[in-house]
Amino acid sequence: MKKALLFLLLITIGYSAFATQDSLQIQSPIKIGIKVTPPFVTKQNGGYDGLSIRSWEMINEKLDLDYEYVTFETLEELLSAVESGSVDMSINPITVTTQRMERMDFSQPYFISETVAAKKNDSNFLYFINNILSWNFFKALFLLVAVIFLFGFLVWIFERKNNKEEFGGKWKGLAQGFWWSAVTMTTVGYGDKSPRTLGGRIVGFVWMFAAIIMISSLTAGIASSLTYQSLQGTIRNLNDLEKMKVVTIKGSSADELLSQYNIRSKKVDFLSDAIQQISEDKSGVIVYDRPILKYAIEESDNKEDILISDISFKKDYYSYSFPKNSPLYYTINTNLIAILKTTQWNSLVGDY
Repeated sequence: MKKALLFLLLITIGYSAFATQDSLQIQSPIKIGIKVTPPFVTKQNGGYDGLSIRSWEMINEKLDLDYEYVTFETLEELLSAVESGSVDMSINPITVTTQRMERMDFSQPYFISETVAAKKNDSNFLYFINNILSWNFFKALFLLVAVIFLFGFLVWIFERKNNKEEFGGKWKGLAQGFWWSAVTMTTVGYGDKSPRTLGGRIVGFVWMFAAIIMISSLTAGIASSLTYQSLQGTIRNLNDLEKMKVVTIKGSSADELLSQYNIRSKKVDFLSDAIQQISEDKSGVIVYDRPILKYAIEESDNKEDILISDISFKKDYYSYSFPKNSPLYYTINTNLIAILKTTQWNSLVGDY
């Protein structure tokens, strides 16, 4: 009886495996189109690695399908191969767009990115001078002078009668109070003026600590103005790109976005070429996907000179792509959804 049950179980398992392969209606091995796109697809030691490669390996642990990678040089070539059915699928980080959905099918997104801009850092002497002469700088300066005057005025209120030799008189006393407030803020500490009344010393005590915070914020603001402010100040939205020399990757979702808003751009096949171009031209801007762009800049020789904006133009959802009505779609998409819920996948995303 036990042998009969075991025999039936083996037949059932074998039939299920056969039925699964048969229902896919594909030739083995399946062809998976890829393009080297760090950190999602990287070439290492004669093989491939990266977040997308790892996700596929996790899926295939359950499916145990025979497969082979078919490599492409450009994104356009890869998308064309998927659309035409030259490959059975692609695991590259392909952004889901309306135009692409008309040409191919997409799985559940496995990574959420965003389209951003990057340009060469303008932190030079001329940019510093422009910041100094800007309206924002004068507003900040006016606010600082107003705060200094406020604490100088408060000290003068308390000291003008009991400390006449240092804060006496109306206009002269106010000027002495302003001088004391400025000296206290900068921690110079000449000691030529000092409050003697209880009220004056309380004001001085409060101003000492408030001034430390203000000086720290001012220093951070100056550092920011020499780095990220050079980028954030010039790129606030897509409209700001119209007056810049924009570079993007041919056939990418960023390319589609720029075309949609009629923003002229130079299209290149490789991100390394785009980085090289903006390194040589300060008015150049790259528009592309943040994680891929960030990785490429970090690996380039110009990582200290190129900054990525915090402004996001749109969200990008990376998915596997399939030819229309692919027999692989349902099985692989179902298993992809399953691995996205695992702690192993969350740890993997964190590592990358």
